[in-house]
Amino acid sequence: MKKRDFISIGDSSPADLLAILDLAAQLKKNPGLHAGLLAGKSMAMIFQKPSNRTRVSFETGIFQLGGNAIYLAPDDISLGKREPTADIARTLSRYVGGIIARVFFHRDLVDLARYADVPVINALSDHSHPCQALADILTIREKFGNLAGLKLAYIGDGNNMTNSLMLACAMTGMHMSVATPAGYAPDAVFVTRARALAAATGARIELMRDPAAAAADAHILYTDTWVSMGQESETLKRLKDFKGYCIDQTLTAVADKDYIFMHCLPAHRGQEVSEDVIDGPHSVIFDEAENRLHVQKAVMVFLYT
Repeated sequence: MKKRDFISIGDSSPADLLAILDLAAQLKKNPGLHAGLLAGKSMAMIFQKPSNRTRVSFETGIFQLGGNAIYLAPDDISLGKREPTADIARTLSRYVGGIIARVFFHRDLVDLARYADVPVINALSDHSHPCQALADILTIREKFGNLAGLKLAYIGDGNNMTNSLMLACAMTGMHMSVATPAGYAPDAVFVTRARALAAATGARIELMRDPAAAAADAHILYTDTWVSMGQESETLKRLKDFKGYCIDQTLTAVADKDYIFMHCLPAHRGQEVSEDVIDGPHSVIFDEAENRLHVQKAVMVFLYT
């Protein structure tokens, strides 16, 4: 069987995406399903960034599928520094059954996938966060029972999370309104790709400046941190630029009455979201966090069957 990777949601077909979601739902109901899939296999986990949810959910999922996780911290493997990424990929391919990578630069993932003989999974890059987006879509489907026709309002920084959510929404027929300050819009390449996918599903991908306009009648309100890892030097500027983009009771008041609030975490209460919203009855942040486990197991099942 030809090697398959999971680098971006846009690399999958809508049918594949739905198949992964269905697999995740099955695995959530029956955690022992496919328990021997990774028996005798080790999975290398290259992490250039520290992590809570990503590391624990992947290690737990690998264990539940019968495999062994090898965590490689930033000082263990320096992609492209101590040795070429191509050499790292080829070497690891002789030892492990797959590579899971959480990196600063997307090109490192592309190079790993190009030179590895085993599947490579994107656990986060500066361009995309596909596993989190799949967990989000699974959570939305659980809460609403359907996807097509729902409206997701993303308010804040047009980052890797925004890019992946646009593709996922477009492929599942969900409308997405993105409100960002000037200079923080999502990557134009992802916008173009998402709108092309949306043309086939009837979805709308809209970019705007006004958070209230984006949130109007939204079924899902979504945000992410304004200052991601590696952007700490921009903190003061970003806090100033994002003033008015906090999801609070003023914004939730214009959303659908049965809206849900989502955040990929970690969150900064009082910055991108008010405490009463993130800890309120509409918040599903820990359902999202749990669903990372089930979705990532489903991705591995999809790649190895």
